[in-house]
Amino acid sequence: MDNMDLQVLRQVQQWLDADQRVVLGTITRTWGSAPRPVGSIVAIRSDGLIAGSVSGGCIEDDLVAKIREGALRLRTPELIRYGVGAEAAQRFGLPCGGTLELMLEPVGPQSAIGALLERLSRGERVLRTLELASGAVTLAEPPAHSRDGADRLVLSETQLVTHHGPQWRLLIIGAGQMSQYLAQMALALDYQVQVCDPRDDYPWTLIAAPLTREMPDDVVQRLRPDGHTAVVALTHDPKLDDLALMEALRSPAFYVGAIGSRVNQAKRRARLKEHFDLSDVQLDRLHGPVGLHIGARTPPEIALAILAHMTAERYGVQVSGSAAPGQASNAGCVL
Repeated sequence: MDNMDLQVLRQVQQWLDADQRVVLGTITRTWGSAPRPVGSIVAIRSDGLIAGSVSGGCIEDDLVAKIREGALRLRTPELIRYGVGAEAAQRFGLPCGGTLELMLEPVGPQSAIGALLERLSRGERVLRTLELASGAVTLAEPPAHSRDGADRLVLSETQLVTHHGPQWRLLIIGAGQMSQYLAQMALALDYQVQVCDPRDDYPWTLIAAPLTREMPDDVVQRLRPDGHTAVVALTHDPKLDDLALMEALRSPAFYVGAIGSRVNQAKRRARLKEHFDLSDVQLDRLHGPVGLHIGARTPPEIALAILAHMTAERYGVQVSGSAAPGQASNAGCVL
């Protein structure tokens, strides 16, 4: 869920608190090119006021017109389609032949919007299941291994299942200058960022990425990395970095990286194997030196290389210049 959709849910709750009737629309399928991805939401108040977007505006205009005409006085969820055929596609601002499918649901106490927002405020990821026959909603925690196809929107004849909350998380070990750049860039990419550094002499000022002074292994265990989590160790201190890596490499985290030269990476692999009993398969998941080989030297350049590599891993793209599993790339320290 991106920040725009989170803002929509907050607006929906405000309208409900003011005793306003609301219809929530969720994109369930698209054919051809569509302005917004599957899972995006829009909310329409009974007087036509709108929050969010599912198109360039044409579909929203049609929904508002239907609301004002009383055509959407729904009692249970209803599936509608826009843009079937070239003429309709042109009318609704979709590419020729494009189609957009929306699930419209009347929002009320059964919709669990307040409970959903409460969980999201704690940084949780939430599985929301809408029963199409009744409009009732249940909330649950997604499986820890959930990633890619496992967390896409699922529409059946009886249910609509959507995923909410921070889709991607980043744990940074170390509160140095490079971590500041990495955290800021990751926040811009809608990561939920947590920073860990037990050393008191490293101050931290980025409020949006909270700092904890706990030990790194304890933080990783508490975080319970899943297939949407990256762990990047940047302290240059083996006593701290290794503690985080030994836990992260045993987890389903989609990306685990550590700064350091090739020589130091080889020593790290030997330590993790000897003292922490990590297998070769687990160690081969370690990206170190961390990031793509783009000639990065300065802290912001290295942060850029790290996030570029993380992005490629998220989408399963083999990028020219990236290291093979267990091999070193050249971002960061290369001596």
